[in-house]
Amino acid sequence: MSHRARPSGPWTVAGLIREGARRFRAAHLRFGHGTSRAEDEAAYLAFHALGWSPDTPARALSRQVKPPEAKRVLGLFSERIHTRKPAAYLTHEAWLGDFRFYVDQRVIVPRSHIAGMLFDGLRPWATGRIGTALDLCTGSGCLAILLARAFRGATIDAADLSRAALAVARRNVRDYRLGKRIRLIRSDLFSALRGKHYDLIVSNPPYVSGAAMRRLQREYRHEPRLALASGRDGLDAARAILLRAAAHLKPGGLLVMEVGSGRRRLERAFPRLEFTWAETPGGGDVLVVGRDQLPPQARPRPVQQATGGLPAAAARRTGRASTAAAG
Repeated sequence: MSHRARPSGPWTVAGLIREGARRFRAAHLRFGHGTSRAEDEAAYLAFHALGWSPDTPARALSRQVKPPEAKRVLGLFSERIHTRKPAAYLTHEAWLGDFRFYVDQRVIVPRSHIAGMLFDGLRPWATGRIGTALDLCTGSGCLAILLARAFRGATIDAADLSRAALAVARRNVRDYRLGKRIRLIRSDLFSALRGKHYDLIVSNPPYVSGAAMRRLQREYRHEPRLALASGRDGLDAARAILLRAAAHLKPGGLLVMEVGSGRRRLERAFPRLEFTWAETPGGGDVLVVGRDQLPPQARPRPVQQATGGLPAAAARRTGRASTAAAG
């Protein structure tokens, strides 16, 4: 099926969006990097090509588009189809709520469920003062920036193993003028953080299983493998963080970590730990666990020997994100 524009009269914005959605469905594109529907993806790309804000009112959709503008929009649609790159890599921007971040293929496209929790100040879990916080596996730095905005008096460490990712994070930190409050650190999880202690640790680590990595759709294959893959069951990073987090939390400190669809596997691996799970509309699992629930001697039970997990207290929260391809 051809993806070229159908002959027509002058385009309206709404007409371009309908045409983009039609082409995307015909090309069997996959979504999940900020949008979940062909229409939403087409609208986002059309607005970007026109230089419009994402919150442009619906009445503007009836506006007729000049031929050069229509050409830009249709060209961006074609690039999305032929490259199969996530839209964020074409526009070099990603949004979490009202916050815009620069992105390119050195980092995964931000889509963390933790972001929605930070918009609410991590209520009801973060009840004390947050003076120091760590964003572990920071990637583009988006969660570190949201931490700084949610907890105005806090100083933030943002750690990642990838030098390339930290370069992107540095740009975002600079754009938000938070260089005095956010420190970027190259670290393999906690390896470069000896002696550092925090009131709060948040992490959206790699959590895609080996089997899921082999089945990744083309759009996700453009993202850095280092930021996705986490061993056979997808929980190598999560297990390591759970085992070491207590040594880096202050008394009363809190760990908030996203694990994709790995909730039951993690509960089976740590049968003695009592997890609280923040349920999100997108289906991603985010655990919330206090320092006192993370005894230093905790060790995971081998996954193949697991025999069921403890009941987890769940608190429903709102998260504005779509779940990455995780297994």
